[in-house]
Amino acid sequence: MKRNLFSIVILALVIVNLSLTAIMMFSVVPASKKTNALVTQICTVLDLELEANVAATGEENIPIDQIATYDIADKFTVNLKKGTDGKDHFAVFSVTLSMDTKNDGYKTYGEKISEKESLIKSEINDIVSGFTLEEAQSNRDALQEALKQRLAEMFDSDFIIKVAFRDIVFQ
Repeated sequence: MKRNLFSIVILALVIVNLSLTAIMMFSVVPASKKTNALVTQICTVLDLELEANVAATGEENIPIDQIATYDIADKFTVNLKKGTDGKDHFAVFSVTLSMDTKNDGYKTYGEKISEKESLIKSEINDIVSGFTLEEAQSNRDALQEALKQRLAEMFDSDFIIKVAFRDIVFQ
């Protein structure tokens, strides 16, 4: 009699387990599929943003032996745009251009960039003078990126991968 009772209890538990598994399959699996789709979309967006940032900075893992630099020897003294205090401020700095030697633009312009130095200086003065002291000090990366974009427009090429400041001083 005890064996029969245990068999009936085991059979009842198996049936309950089977029914709960079926309920779980119909309720949990669709929700997990939706969650998986949402996570996939978020990962796709994040990958796009990372790729956009790499494309925007232009520094897409270029080997160091493929980078040439050009130092503009003269120091710049640029009058900055008046800020909230209404006083005149200046920036004194030197500029170094980093160029991708494998880029087609480098073959065209980069090897003879010293011939265009006065044009480059003019563009640098124009861009830097458009920033206030607060903007230039707090967001130097935006200033460098603006210079890089302007030079890319000027040369109609993206062979300049970075504009760096040397010895920058604000007053």
